[in-house]
Amino acid sequence: MNLIVCVDNNWAIGYKNKLLVSIPNDMKHFREETTGKVIVLGRKTLETFPQGQPLQNRTNIVLSTNPKFNVKGAIVVHSMDELMKELKKYDDEDVYVIGGDSIYKQLLPYCNVAHVTKIDHEYQADAYFPNLDKDPSWKITADSDEQTYFDIAYEFLKYERKA
Repeated sequence: MNLIVCVDNNWAIGYKNKLLVSIPNDMKHFREETTGKVIVLGRKTLETFPQGQPLQNRTNIVLSTNPKFNVKGAIVVHSMDELMKELKKYDDEDVYVIGGDSIYKQLLPYCNVAHVTKIDHEYQADAYFPNLDKDPSWKITADSDEQTYFDIAYEFLKYERKA
């Protein structure tokens, strides 16, 4: 499985249930990576989408512990067991975990590729992603040139789990 995330220098990913910053090129990168694929997300992440609706042109699988939670246009699962059963229907390489922090932490052990947009800045945050630079089982296998959006410097990194 893949995951895709945007982090700052402290591996922060969000604050008050919102992204730290919106960079158009990062959004484009996200669309290019995930369109036509399967995305796995939590209910709170779904609520941050426009009108709280699933993303178009993707299979949306939402993990929610609320047994009554349901959303049109998405597959809703209520446990890790249910999620793992559902994911067996898809090619592992077509699955992208997209957040939030608790979903990332639960599914990181099942992921082999991490697409990370790394922002050279430190934001106020309350949600974090595990620091892959400090995890010896991950290595950077690809990186982009540094890019800028106004005064924000960032780069796209690809991490892969070591065999």
